[in-house]
Amino acid sequence: MSLQRSNTPDYSIVVPAFNEEDLLPATLRSLAEAMETVPYEGEVIVCDNNSTDRTAEIARTAGAHVVFEGTNQISRARNSGARAARGRWLIWIDADSRLPGDLLRAALDRLEAGRTAGGGSVIKMEGRSNAVLTAFVKLWTRISLRWGLAAGSFVFALREAFDGVGGFSEQIYASEEIWFSRAVKRWGRKRGLGFEVLTDHPVVTSPRKAEWYSMATIVGVFVLFTVFPFLVRSKRFCFLWYRRPGRQRPS
Repeated sequence: MSLQRSNTPDYSIVVPAFNEEDLLPATLRSLAEAMETVPYEGEVIVCDNNSTDRTAEIARTAGAHVVFEGTNQISRARNSGARAARGRWLIWIDADSRLPGDLLRAALDRLEAGRTAGGGSVIKMEGRSNAVLTAFVKLWTRISLRWGLAAGSFVFALREAFDGVGGFSEQIYASEEIWFSRAVKRWGRKRGLGFEVLTDHPVVTSPRKAEWYSMATIVGVFVLFTVFPFLVRSKRFCFLWYRRPGRQRPS
């Protein structure tokens, strides 16, 4: 298994990563395994988002191409990785997620068919989940499918769509995948292209936020953003995405 960059990649997988030395190795292994199952040439780019641990070293050792983004912001990490990518199809996966080969194949097949501008996937939590977290995932799944919104753990798009909408908004510190989904949908609609949230092979992601914070805190933050959406412009209110227990707090 290898993450070495192809000379002529069809697709690029971008992994934004801030202090991910614990979970990144498993994510990279899942990418290598998935990439072996598809008939397309690919590359993996890890965007080191100003990590203070061994994130970049681990990524390079695994054979991924590493780029550095000094401003600790998820949108900037996604954009910096994508700008370094050479593929005509772009995929973003979080550093705490696992990519099934069937999901990678489904996304690439849709992009190759020329009828889709981009999309996402429903999610599955790794391991056992409590009742509140399970209900939360079910609610998000309904919203995602009803409104055609990608979860940040897995997003795919044509490079032209990424360039056409200006990438992920760097005015916000969370929910950037939702704004990106809406922008790509509008871009695609003008060109007769769809936006699809895939359901057959969920991306597997870590429930670590539920381990770090109480469900009351998590639900409270999402309710706050629903009522006051402009708060996603404040890094202070987006602490769920930036504070790591036992780690240096990003500036």
